Order: sequence, then C-alpha cells, then structure tokens
Amino acid sequence: MMPFANMLNDQQIADVAAYYSAMPITPGQGGDDVDEALLARGEQLAERGDWDAYIVSCKSCHGPNGTGVGEVFPGIAGQHAGYISNQLHAWQNDQRHNDPQSLMGAIAKRMSDEDIQAVSAWYATQDVNAQVGSEEGEVAQ
Repeated sequence: MMPFANMLNDQQIADVAAYYSAMPITPGQGGDDVDEALLARGEQLAERGDWDAYIVSCKSCHGPNGTGVGEVFPGIAGQHAGYISNQLHAWQNDQRHNDPQSLMGAIAKRMSDEDIQAVSAWYATQDVNAQVGSEEGEVAQ
C-alpha cells in the first residue's frame, strides 16, 4: 500500500479518504464461530479488564462500546477479529510501536493468546452500525 500512497498528492489523498469514508460500514468477521465462554471473557476484558493480570479495560481508552476517542484511540467495535488479533500480537512481539506511551504494548504483553482471541472475537461481534449515531454526531444507545 505504501508505494501507492507515496505517489498521491495531498488532493488525491483527500479524495481517497472522502471516497472510503462515504462507504457503508460493514460488520466485523471472525467472532461468529466462537463459544460463549470465550465471548464472555472478551466482554470482560473489553468492559472491565482483568485487574489480577494488570489488564486495563479496552473501553478505558477506546471509549464506551469501542467506538473510539479522538485520533489516538481508534474505534475497534466491528473490526475484523483477525485484524485486532494481528495488531495485539504485533504489540506483544515488539513489531508495532505507534501507541502513545507504549500503552498497547504494555497491555498486549500481559494478555494470553486466549485473551487476545477472546477480545478480538468479542469486538468483531459488536454492531458498529447501531453505535455510529446520527449525522449530528450523537451516539446511538
């Protein structure tokens, strides 16, 4: 992707961003075929964290329902499970470093592979379309 992005001027980048931002949101994939216990663990990590393992809840930074907070904490609800899992493993293995104050790296290192699978699957099952809200920026409940 980078070689193509490097060929674009500022206007072309803005045009591509406008095009993709106008597309409908599609549901995440990868959380449909997991068992209820794994989804329950994912919900626990997302909503409450695991203080015994020093894992802060995802919503502490990514906001209620995983819809994101500003530019630094993106929305993760409805994201594909494989993508979330890959990113958490990248932070866990020091292959990704673009998180403020290494917050995600520190959290990912405390997560087991099952924790990563659980939270990835849980966020993939969250209906982001029900949460994006109206054009006025209100979040649906």
